[in-house]
Amino acid sequence: MGKRLPKQQLLAEIEQQRTALDQTLAVIPERLMTKTGVTRGGWSVKDMLGHLVEWQRMNLDWYAAGQRGEKPAMPAPGFTLRELPRLNQMIYRKHHRRPLRAVLEDYHSYHARIIALIETLSDADLVTLGRCSWTGPSWTLSDYLRASTSAHYLWARTRIRRWWKGHGRAQETQKPSSRSQ
Repeated sequence: MGKRLPKQQLLAEIEQQRTALDQTLAVIPERLMTKTGVTRGGWSVKDMLGHLVEWQRMNLDWYAAGQRGEKPAMPAPGFTLRELPRLNQMIYRKHHRRPLRAVLEDYHSYHARIIALIETLSDADLVTLGRCSWTGPSWTLSDYLRASTSAHYLWARTRIRRWWKGHGRAQETQKPSSRSQ
C-alpha cells in the first residue's frame, strides 16, 4: 500500500522529486552519462533514465488498457511481481543500446504524459481502491503513478548522487596524464 495522494499533493511531490533529480543531472556532463557503475549491476545514468521511462510507459499502457476495459498483464507480459529483478534486467537491455539523446527525449516526454494524465483525473480516481480494475486490492492509481514518478525519481537521484560523489566527479576532474618518455 502506498501513500494514496490526492491530485495536488501527488503533483507537488512529483514536481519536487523531479526538480531535485533534474538538478542532479544538470551537473553531470553528457559524456559521463553513459559511464557504467552507477549501480552495482553496472548501469549508467542513461540506463537509469531508460528504466524510469519504461516504468512510466508501462503505467500509461496499464491505464489505457483499463480504460478500454482490458486487464493488462501485470507488471508485464510473461512476468509476475515476484520477477521484478528479471523484468528490470529486460528493461535495461531494451534501453541500454539506445542513444543518450533518445533516452533524454523520452525522459522528458513520458514525464509530461504522466503529468497530463494526472491532471485529467479526479481525487477519487486517484485514491479510491478498486477504481481501476488492474490496480488490485491494495494499491490505488495514485500509488502506481507515485511509484513510477516521485518514488522512482528519488531512487534514481540517490544512486546517481552517490556515484557522482564517489566516482563520477573524480572522473570529471582527472586530467589526461602526459606520457613519460
